[in-house]
Parts: sequence; C-alpha cells; structure tokens
Amino acid sequence: MKFLHTSDWHLGRSLHGRKRYDEFSAFLAWLKQTIASEHIDTLLVAGDIFDTSTPSNRAQTLYYQFLCDVSQTACRHIIIIAGNHDSPSFLDAPKALLRTLHVHVVGAMTADIKDEMIVLHDPQGQPEAIVCAVPYLRDKDIRTVEPGESMEDKNTKLIQGLRQHYAHICALAEDQQKAFLSLNPDTPMPIIAMGHLFSSGGKTVDGDGVRELYVGSLAHVDESLFPACIDYLALGHLHVPQCVGKAQHLRYSGSPIPMGYGEAKQEKQVLLVECAHTTPSITAITVPCFQALERIAGSLDDICTRITQLKQAQSHAWLEIDYTGAEMIANLRTSVEAWVADSTLEVLQLKNRRITERILSAAHQQETLDDLNETEVFQRCLDSFEVLPEDRLGMTQRYQQIIQSIKEEDLNAE
Repeated sequence: MKFLHTSDWHLGRSLHGRKRYDEFSAFLAWLKQTIASEHIDTLLVAGDIFDTSTPSNRAQTLYYQFLCDVSQTACRHIIIIAGNHDSPSFLDAPKALLRTLHVHVVGAMTADIKDEMIVLHDPQGQPEAIVCAVPYLRDKDIRTVEPGESMEDKNTKLIQGLRQHYAHICALAEDQQKAFLSLNPDTPMPIIAMGHLFSSGGKTVDGDGVRELYVGSLAHVDESLFPACIDYLALGHLHVPQCVGKAQHLRYSGSPIPMGYGEAKQEKQVLLVECAHTTPSITAITVPCFQALERIAGSLDDICTRITQLKQAQSHAWLEIDYTGAEMIANLRTSVEAWVADSTLEVLQLKNRRITERILSAAHQQETLDDLNETEVFQRCLDSFEVLPEDRLGMTQRYQQIIQSIKEEDLNAE
C-alpha cells in the first residue's frame, strides 16, 4: 500500500491580516495531483485541518471540495483526525455522509475506543491495513482531577493517559492483525497509527502557533510511549518535519505551507509511505512554495539593499521588515513604501524598534489590553505584585494550563 502523510493545514489562517486562501487552494490542488500521480491508496491527515474551531465558509468550501475531488481519484481512503485547533464536533458532524466517499473522520475520543480503529480493504474487499486513528487527546479525556494533586502528579497522569490509550488501541489492532494473518499468512497487514501531540525534543519555530500553546508536561512524550507493533506513526502538531527521537518510522510531516516568517526558510513536505511488507519505505516529497515570505532585519541600508535585490529578481514576496538600526528613523514607513512602490513586493508588517522602545518607555501607562496578549497581561500582573522569580515558573505553568483548557473548549458542541 501507498500512504501519503500530511498535517497542519490550518485552513483559514491569515498572516498579519492578509488572507491566504489562494495559497491553501494551490496546495490542495497540488496535493490532489500528487495523490493521482503517485497512485496513493490512502491519505492520512494528522490534525489541525482548520486554524480555528469556527472556520469560515471559504475554508470549509476548500476542505469539502478537496475531499470530493480526491474521491474521484484512485485514492481509496482518506483518514482525518482532529488537532488541537479543530472543533471535534464540527469535524464529526458530517462523518456519516463523508463515509460514502471513503473518508473516515475521528474528531474526538469516543466511549468505545474501537471507533478509532479503521480496517482498510483493497478493491477486492480484502483487509490490507489497520489504522489506529487517535485524535488530539484533551486533558479531560485522559486525566481525572483529584483534590490536592501537584503539578508533577498532573504531568504524570497526562503521560500515563496517553500511554494507556495508545497501548489499548494498539493491542486491539494487534489482535485484529493476528486474526487476519492466521487466515492469510502471506498477506502484509501493517499497523499504521496517527496522533496529534507534542513529543520530547520536538523542534518548533517562532510564530508557528505551537510554542504558544505548549504546556511543559506534553514535551515529555518520547518514542517509548508508542507500542512496538506500530509500523508507521503519522503525527501532527509540530510544523517542522522531524522524527520522534531516533525512530525513523515515527514522523511529523510538518505544515505544508509556512504559517509564519519563522518557517519561511523551511522546505515543506508530505511523506510517502510504502508498505510492501510491514517495514515501511518513507520518502519525503517537497511541497512547492506557493507564496514567498521574506523577513528583512537590519539597518536602513540593509533593508534598502535587500528590497532592491528582490525587485531585481522580480519577487512576489510578502515582507516582514524589522528595522534594528541605532538611528531614530521617524519616516521609515514612507521610505519603505517608496522602495516597493513599483514592484510586486508587499509589506505585511513593519517594525521600528527604536520608535517602539521610545514610545513604550515614555508612555507605558498608556497601553491598553488591545496592545497585549494574554501571556503579556499575566506577566504584567506578576511584575505588579512583585512575584519572586522562584515562584513564577509554577504560576506560569498553571496559568498556561488554564489558557489551554479554554482554547480546547469545543464551541460547536451542544
């Protein structure tokens, strides 16, 4: 069988207010073509299909049109799990209808864990693979709360919950695999698992939206958590393509387009997994760049020089410009707009650190809540109450967990 592993589409995401639907549309068109040209049997989408739990109509149209288009190819199955950005109930709502297109959706952990185990069949109706489609597991799914428990107790319970969940479903899959092989011992029957989580040592980048949601306990998930019977693990959540530890068959595909300027230099990819037997062959397929992003930082001369180079190359890049020179430049925006006026370049964000630092130092009291995010507000509270450094870590961890629980609330659930 040929699987294609992708994740973290974040349909509907914008960049400094700029809508990116053209990029998403171009990626999905390319993905459909790749599925057809590579003769993919099964597409695995490991979470964060949408950027928010209430996606726009246009984002939904891209999603459903893609599923319909792929159903017309030779791809026999599409398996989708929810990520932390997705609404489980929203993804699950049309699952019965999507099943007619051979699209399997697992939005949330259910009462019966067998609902997460999907047996794939070949064109003759014979079983050919088992997929353990584990969605993003929220705190309330895998941990019971007890009075007086410490942060260490909570962290331990989270890891135990994840470990037990994967052990349980993989044990069921292994029993199913043995039953199939007893009838057809010469037929390969790989076990493919999916997940959306943060693994130990996982690489993140500034602005990818992952680091901001990170809660320390989840970073301790390592390769030992996953049962040995898994032939390939398709993970989502981290935007940088990578393995879990040294295990080559436990993979993050990464996001297919840069979600921020910190990802602009990455080579984005999807993963082609071939299971001729149970040992998979894994090949990275590079995703084309559909919209160039360019971060320019430096003095006024540095910025001017780089813009000139991009103009000469006839670049269509979206620019993030960060002026870090020592000189105070009051008319920076006017200068930059003049430099890009006769080009196809577009400036999405302009940072003037010297002006910003002067304004904030002179008028700190004039800030409003609109100028700060929730983490910055909390840090200001800690500063205001003169909380000691040794107490800040624990308080910040608890605050992050409260924020995470709020963001995990399914707004579409009844």
